[in-house]
Amino acid sequence: MSTLTIEKLTVGYGDGAPVLDGLELEVPDGGVVALLGANGAGKTTLLRSLLGLVPARSGRVLLDGVDLTRLSTEDRVRRGLALVPEGRSVVVELTVAENLRLGALWKHRGPARDVAVGQMYELFEPLARRRDAAGHTLSGGERQMLALARALVGEPDVLLLDEPSLGLAPLVVAQLLGVLRDQAEATGLTVLLAEQNVTGALSVADRGVVLSLGEVVADRPAAELAADPALRHAYLGF
Repeated sequence: MSTLTIEKLTVGYGDGAPVLDGLELEVPDGGVVALLGANGAGKTTLLRSLLGLVPARSGRVLLDGVDLTRLSTEDRVRRGLALVPEGRSVVVELTVAENLRLGALWKHRGPARDVAVGQMYELFEPLARRRDAAGHTLSGGERQMLALARALVGEPDVLLLDEPSLGLAPLVVAQLLGVLRDQAEATGLTVLLAEQNVTGALSVADRGVVLSLGEVVADRPAAELAADPALRHAYLGF
């Protein structure tokens, strides 16, 4: 279990104005935090910057007190971070099984890798049935399951997800969010979930964090945030 701490993080692209400006946030270990806000609030930029895909102009990112800010993306992954980006990113030329083995490659070898992949098939039964199917033949829901499974098979301490429910049927969304909740409870996985599906995200989250123009404007227990009509109307559109 790991605590992710963000201190005065400022991030931007090129010479433009910062997208995140002095952002501060702590994501405690072993729970789900819903990262909410309108398009352009900075959710995707925050997740990408945590993995080092967008460099910080200033501030720090710490995992259990260890400063990750100047580490490469590969080193951050080895320290325990994993990102499932928007867009159901899988290697479409590879089969389901090959994608999962690829996700487990740096963490597991030999029989241990087979065990880890088998656990993903137990979590996501549709993937077990299609283990020999190429990625490009999967439905949108199956691809998102595979993207999530490929991240989980590497046993990260902190899982970052960017809009995992985008474009998916409600039943698939419910299954994916349920897996996240169950994994947080069963394994101590820490989850930072950026979502436009506010109701779904808050239903599985312990806390909700609302971003607006690159700043945290609310950080509350999920149930309390969902019950605040003024805040919902002002920042979340419902």
